[in-house]
Amino acid sequence: MALPWRAEEAPDPRLLVLNEPLAVELGLDPASLHSPEGLRLLTGNLVPGGAAPVAQAYAGHQFGWYAPRLGDGRALLLGEITDVGGHLRDIHLKGSGPTPFARGDGQAAVGPMLREYVVSEAMHALGIPTTRSLAVVATGRPVYRETVLPGAVLTRVAGSHLRVGSFQYARATGDTSLLRRLADHAITRHHPGAAEAEHPYLALFQAVITAQASLVARWMLVGFVHGVMNTDNMTISGETIDYGPCAFMEAFDPATVYSSIDEGGRYAYGNQPVAAEWNLARLAEALLPLFHAEQEQAVALAVESLGTFRRRYSAAWLAGMRAKIGLRDGLGDDVASPLVDALPALLQESRVDHTSFFRSLGPAARGHADPARSLFPDPAAFDAWAERWRVLGPDADAMDRTNPAYIPRNHLVEEALAAATGGDLDPLERLLDAVTAPYDERPGLERYAAAAPEAFGPYRTFCGT
Repeated sequence: MALPWRAEEAPDPRLLVLNEPLAVELGLDPASLHSPEGLRLLTGNLVPGGAAPVAQAYAGHQFGWYAPRLGDGRALLLGEITDVGGHLRDIHLKGSGPTPFARGDGQAAVGPMLREYVVSEAMHALGIPTTRSLAVVATGRPVYRETVLPGAVLTRVAGSHLRVGSFQYARATGDTSLLRRLADHAITRHHPGAAEAEHPYLALFQAVITAQASLVARWMLVGFVHGVMNTDNMTISGETIDYGPCAFMEAFDPATVYSSIDEGGRYAYGNQPVAAEWNLARLAEALLPLFHAEQEQAVALAVESLGTFRRRYSAAWLAGMRAKIGLRDGLGDDVASPLVDALPALLQESRVDHTSFFRSLGPAARGHADPARSLFPDPAAFDAWAERWRVLGPDADAMDRTNPAYIPRNHLVEEALAAATGGDLDPLERLLDAVTAPYDERPGLERYAAAAPEAFGPYRTFCGT
């Protein structure tokens, strides 16, 4: 399921950004990564002793259509490293040149690689399980798209790169022993408790359901839109992966789509839980031979397990929403649920900025309702909701720790990427400073907490090619 491969030589590597805290966490010396040898390591041109870089094979449903052979077309798994906490982590490259799975030139441009760096590190700071970004290195090689762009390589860190599509690929080979070995590896790597269960492979599936229900609920709670929830972009670990046409929703609307290729809204903000459930059904199909020798019984077990996803997702989302509006523990769902359930329609009707609204609830709970009220053209509906909410004594300090002041605002991301593509890294560094400490509101960062100006217009993102 993997082919030995080497990264393409970067003719003139130049470090654009290095995640020094992550480097230390991995047991690496940040200073050495700034050196010429360090840059060669980060681009895959210097392979440490004992490492055997590979391009991984996987399949996937892309916008509902099955592709039997995808794989790391412009990516490379350099190897594994044990971090200072004793956890095994993958070191992976994007934009390192074409592999036998390539569907293009195997290159990546500076902008998309920096987008993944910014958004993945913001997600980590928000407490959302995610792959991490260690570095982005400009290669000195031009990349030809609609225009000529500077090329770059992203060095990514993950618990693993096992995807739903990895299991789809194994199942398609017809080799049940290969499928079983892959499942055993996933259990050992990510869900060791499943090994002790009466039915380990069913327990593995249930563990992935739980992880994905929690993950997607967290996306929804911060207004994150992944944009391309294909089965090859869903991990077995429950980490967010592959930040292509992703963005954070501003004006609340479940139909929000930012991806230029998602014309039907398959992966719109409000469809993400259903998309995750659909992907998990594809994982169940791949695992059927491991659930039971009899197909009918295997299907029944899969359906029963998959039926828990909506309950788990709803519980995670409701718990998160209770925290976002500061409801204290012990308050019954009969009181909390009506307040939570009223919010989507309230926000959608006035197209209220998602992040600004929840951040403004802290001041509102302290008696300063103007920031929240000012988000509504006619605040009467908010006033009625807030009157019921305040009676419950919401915890303002807890809300400030739950609702971020700063997210990667789409206009600021585009501003930073455009500047970096032109050689100016200052806007990128200022944006990273804000979004990697999202709950710590600071003077001078007001523009990082504000919605996009009207002149920014409708926002569209593109796959990170």
